[in-house]
Amino acid sequence: MHELSLAESLLQVIEDAAREQQFSRVKTVWLEIGQLACVEQESLRFFFDAVKADSIARQARLEIVAIAGQARCENCNRNCGIETYHAACPYCGQYALSVTQGEEMRIKELEVE
Repeated sequence: MHELSLAESLLQVIEDAAREQQFSRVKTVWLEIGQLACVEQESLRFFFDAVKADSIARQARLEIVAIAGQARCENCNRNCGIETYHAACPYCGQYALSVTQGEEMRIKELEVE
């Protein structure tokens, strides 16, 4: 249930940005979440709705942009898509993949007033 702490952290980042940039309302939050980030998107939506209730983001929509998992094989030096950790390289079959994308979670954009 780490999605609750992620939602609270997300709201804290939004409130910090509001103080720094002096906006009064958040309309939309675009959040990029990597496929390998181990974040349950529906749980995050639920908890974000709960924590934003009495905040500057109380009416904000949460739009999630999924980022596909990518890796580079250290054996054959090729890039490939991955859906889980510890996958074999689809080209050479070796388990020598280093994740290059898909673990991140970041605010891509805020629509504010």
